[in-house]
Amino acid sequence: MTAYAAVVLAGGAARRMGGRDKPAVPVHGRPMRDRVLAAVADAVPRVLVGPAGPLPADVLVTREEPAGGGPVAATAAGLALLHPGTTVVALLAADLPLLTRPAVGVLLDALAGGSGPAADGVCLLDDQGHRQPLCGVWRVPPLRAALDRVAARRAGTLAGASMRELLGELTVRELAWSAAGPPPWFDCDTDSDVRRAEEWTR
Repeated sequence: MTAYAAVVLAGGAARRMGGRDKPAVPVHGRPMRDRVLAAVADAVPRVLVGPAGPLPADVLVTREEPAGGGPVAATAAGLALLHPGTTVVALLAADLPLLTRPAVGVLLDALAGGSGPAADGVCLLDDQGHRQPLCGVWRVPPLRAALDRVAARRAGTLAGASMRELLGELTVRELAWSAAGPPPWFDCDTDSDVRRAEEWTR
């Protein structure tokens, strides 16, 4: 499976980092947002949901409604820019500075293969066994349908909906990362996390 789109969510409040533009924070001299976009350089299209600085010309930019409405609303905003025929999307947080194209490839291969019932999506587990839904790949039709069901339960709005609620509508395959090297699921919520990511990228 090689044809896929990518939606990168960059609209969080970053309260634990003083409310600054967290995806623009550099890790080893490169904004985290740019690192994530580079990991999906072969995706068509690439969509960034949230505030945007300088970006490659092919990256589409949009905002969730309302701005700051949360990851589920941002997911819907990103999917709205995909071609109707798009079947697979990588859904990623913009604060994953250790994400790589090979890691995305592992997720895509896991979605395409595997035994048992077909999954609607595949996401990585962190080292504590917690699901990382914003480090995964998803089949677009069931993801759109799940968004519609969540919106229907919430009087037509996705603002404030949680990823847990959305994923409750989907069949999810969880994948523990076992390859060598820095963990691609590592997200940076604090300055300490950024320093740790810096150490991994040296």
